[in-house]
Amino acid sequence: MISDNTLYTLAIFLGSAAMLLIVLYHFLEVNSEDHAALKAKRIPSAQQNSGKAKS
Repeated sequence: MISDNTLYTLAIFLGSAAMLLIVLYHFLEVNSEDHAALKAKRIPSAQQNSGKAKS
């Protein structure tokens, strides 16, 4: 059978690995090309709106 200490170590390792993978996934998602393309589309419209507000 698996001992309590081994089970504890395995749970800590798998939990830490899951959290690291979640952080890595979000980092890659935010820096993806699709996200950059959407952000580039939004910037000109925001600049146009700010130009209209100054007039």
